[in-house]
Amino acid sequence: MSFSDNIRELYQDQLRQIHDTGIFKQERFIHSSQAADIDVEFPEGASLKRVINMCSNNYLGLSSHPEVLKAAHEGLDHRGYGMSSVRFICGTQDIHHELERKVTEFLGTEDTILFPSCMDANTGMSEAVLTDQDVMISDRLVHASIIDGIRLAPAQHDTFKHSNMDHLEKKLQLHADKRLKMVITDGVFSMDGDTAKLDEMADLCDKYDAMLFVDDSHSTGFIGKTGRGTHEKCGLMGRVDIITTTFGKALGGASGGCVSGRREIVEMCRQKARPYLFSNTIAPVVVSGVLKVLDILFQSTDRRDKLEKNAAFWRQGLTDAGFVLKEGDTPIVPVMLFNAKLSQDVSRDLYEEGIYAIGFFFPVVPQGQARIRTQISAGHEQHHLEKALDAFIKVGKKYDILGKTKQEIIARYGM
Repeated sequence: MSFSDNIRELYQDQLRQIHDTGIFKQERFIHSSQAADIDVEFPEGASLKRVINMCSNNYLGLSSHPEVLKAAHEGLDHRGYGMSSVRFICGTQDIHHELERKVTEFLGTEDTILFPSCMDANTGMSEAVLTDQDVMISDRLVHASIIDGIRLAPAQHDTFKHSNMDHLEKKLQLHADKRLKMVITDGVFSMDGDTAKLDEMADLCDKYDAMLFVDDSHSTGFIGKTGRGTHEKCGLMGRVDIITTTFGKALGGASGGCVSGRREIVEMCRQKARPYLFSNTIAPVVVSGVLKVLDILFQSTDRRDKLEKNAAFWRQGLTDAGFVLKEGDTPIVPVMLFNAKLSQDVSRDLYEEGIYAIGFFFPVVPQGQARIRTQISAGHEQHHLEKALDAFIKVGKKYDILGKTKQEIIARYGM
């Protein structure tokens, strides 16, 4: 069936409407490796511009670490480019099993299974381990990939207000008759940067015989005293039933993810999780890189400690300057602007000042919650942060948002 002129015109009209709002999404093209300083082409066809990257998930600055690159090269040389197969056929190498063992040790769980991505882990796990007699009770701000997993699962679904433990307890009481109850949350919420109340959630799960599932993608490697994640920060090592996480952020920044936790859950995923059964195995070059990343993290907390200091400096600097921030104590520091077009204008002007930071607006965040989400890295040096702070202050003065309340910003720019 052809893509008719009528169909094409319908889509072109929709795209014109999006473009005319002034808040359409545009790709930027990076011409360098991922680091604190990157070379960017924006818009397409423009000359390259050297900018400070303030919006990467490269929390520990390991994406281009020489030891990680060396390990990846060795993995390529000794194990090949790709597996050309799924795990259960002929896609499992010794290094895949080694990585599962190391992740289990690092997270302090019982077992681990690898997935092509954390999104695959989230969409595959719930479908594999739950039935229509069960219920999933999720925080209302969980990550989009968890929402997709919930949609695919046969279990019933309910929600509780963000980080509201009284509301969660009411929902656990409401669903007391279910065969299994699974409480679902992010460890660190990726858009807001706040940490889940895992200790209270774990106690409620014990009280009502429920399982606790945490997506720790924005925590693994740098949250907690030794970087194990939010379960370490909250004193819950060994008490979280299911942890999903990614290798695409702090743990090297390439790709891949996993389900880690109770051995029965992991084995159910091995037997039934569709992304595991029907997707190619993580490439050996990525596995080798992640193994080296874990070696680095087992040896020292230096990068995690530097990241914590960088994040504290950045948050304090923005606070003192008078920006409206989301509360938190993680390297995710959202600068709240509330208006979608304003977020795009501020992002554009920051780019002109040599700062790469993207404006987020609906549907990525709720309507009226537009922001610049800044993310700090151990790869940032003091001069990076100071230059970025000066640029934010300069642009903030231009739009007269420094020292203004949420209500005052909305009154001027709308939502």
